[in-house]
Amino acid sequence: MPTCVEAPPKSSSPADAGTIRPGEELQFSIAAQQFPQLRAANTRRQSPGEVKCRIASLLGAPDGSRNIALTNGEEEYVLRAAGFPISFATYKELLNAIEYIGVTDNFRRVIDYFQVPEDELPAGFRLELRLEAERVLRLDLVRDIAYGKNSIKRPTNVLFSADTANPYEVEPIKNLVCNLTCNPGIIYDLFINNAKANVGHLFNTRDEVMSELGRILGSGSDISVELNNPFARDEQQILDEVYHFRELLSEYRVVIKVPHTGPVSADTMEQLLTGDKKFSWRYNQVETKDAFRGHNLALLLRDHGFRVNFTLMFEPYQALLALQARPYFINCFIRHRTFQSEAIKRQLDLFAITEDTQQLAHLRTTLIEKDYLSPEDCNLDLFKVKHMAEHILRYRKFDSPEGADGLDAVRHNLRLLRNINLPDTRLIICSMEGENNFPDIDDLLADEKYEDVMDRVVVTAEPNYLAQFTTSNQVISYQRRFLNAAQGQK
Repeated sequence: MPTCVEAPPKSSSPADAGTIRPGEELQFSIAAQQFPQLRAANTRRQSPGEVKCRIASLLGAPDGSRNIALTNGEEEYVLRAAGFPISFATYKELLNAIEYIGVTDNFRRVIDYFQVPEDELPAGFRLELRLEAERVLRLDLVRDIAYGKNSIKRPTNVLFSADTANPYEVEPIKNLVCNLTCNPGIIYDLFINNAKANVGHLFNTRDEVMSELGRILGSGSDISVELNNPFARDEQQILDEVYHFRELLSEYRVVIKVPHTGPVSADTMEQLLTGDKKFSWRYNQVETKDAFRGHNLALLLRDHGFRVNFTLMFEPYQALLALQARPYFINCFIRHRTFQSEAIKRQLDLFAITEDTQQLAHLRTTLIEKDYLSPEDCNLDLFKVKHMAEHILRYRKFDSPEGADGLDAVRHNLRLLRNINLPDTRLIICSMEGENNFPDIDDLLADEKYEDVMDRVVVTAEPNYLAQFTTSNQVISYQRRFLNAAQGQK
C-alpha cells in the first residue's frame, strides 16, 4: 500500500498537459459540496486507525507505480495546497482517474492578487477539486467567507460582520469578521467627518478609507459598500461607481449594497434633503417602478458580475420579493422596529386603560414621526390610527413568543432560507442596540430548530456593541484575584 503522507517531489509534465482544447467539453467536476468525503475530511475528527491522506499523497510513489505529475509552470501554486486533507476513498478514486495536477486560472489570480505567504492559501476561499479533460485534476479557489486560511472552516457556522468604516475599530477585529458594512452614513457621518473617530483627519475621501480597510482586512472579509446615490438617472453613472469599487477592493471582496427604495425616486428624493425633510406620502403609497427600483438595480449589478447586499429590510414580507433579485445578502433590521413596536404598544395600552383619545393623538404623532404616516395625515381619524397600530403589532406577533422579543422577522427569514434556490445567499441580522438585542439573538441562534440554516447567518453590529458581550462582571472579579496573586510571585 502506498504511503499517504509523503512529501511531494518537484515534478514536470508536457507543456500542454491539462489543457482543454477548443470544443472539448468538461468531463465532470469534483467540488466540496458534490463530493461529501472532501468536506468531511476538512471538518471531522480523524477516526482511530483511519489512513490520513492529503493532495500530496497523490504525487510521486517511491516505487514508480504511478506517475501523477504537476503541470508545467504551476508547481508552486499546486504545492500551496499539498497539505489539503482528502479521504482515503477519494485518494483511491483520484489515483485511478488522473495523470496531472494543476490549478485553474482563477486559482492563479487569487494567489497573485493577495500575495499570501508561499505555504498558505488565503482566507475567504474554499478549495475545490475539479476533474477535467485529459485526466487533469485542477485545484480552484472559490470565494466563501465561511472559510479561514488554508481552506479551513471558521469556528462556527454563524458568522460575524461589523458596521463600521473606522480603520481603528477594524484593526482589532480583522481576524474575527467575514464582512464589513459601509454605507454613506457610516463612512461620512461616523468616520470621515467625525473628528473624534478620524484622528488627525488622516482620511479625507471614501477611496482612502476603502483602500485602508482592504489593506487591514486582507482576503478573508467581504466589504459591503453602498452607492452614494441609488437614484441616479444615468445607469452608466452607477456602473462606473461600482466598477470603481471593484478596482479598489477586487472582485473577490467587493459587495454592493443596494437599498430598498419604497416610494422615493429621483423625482421625490429632494423632499428628504430640504425643509423639514419629511416625505409627502406614506411609505406604502408607491409607484410600482419606484418600489422595485432596488430589485431591478440588484439584477443589473448581478448581470455585471457583482454580488449584492440587498438592504433596508425591516418587515418579513420584504424578504420573499427581495430574493427574486438573487442577492448575495438579505438583511433583517432589529433595533428601530423593536423599539417602535414597544412605543406603539405602550400608547395602545394607555388608551385601553384610560380611554383618553389624547393617547391616540400621541400615537398618531408617533406614527408620523416614524414615517408610518405622512405629515398630511395629521388629522387622520384617531380610530383609524388605532386600527393601523393594532395591525402593525398583530403582524409582528408582538403579543406572542414569536415576536415579543422583536425577532419575528429573524425567525421568518430563517424558515424562508430553507426554501430558496440560492445556495450562496446569507441572512444578515443587523441593527442592534441595548442590553437585550444581542443576547436574544444569541439565544435564538442556539435553538436546535434552526440548526440546519445556521451556516446561512451573519450577525453584524457596531464593533463596540459586540465588544460589550465579550465580558461579564466575573471577569473583573477573577482578574482582581489573578493580578493580586501574581504580585506575590517568587
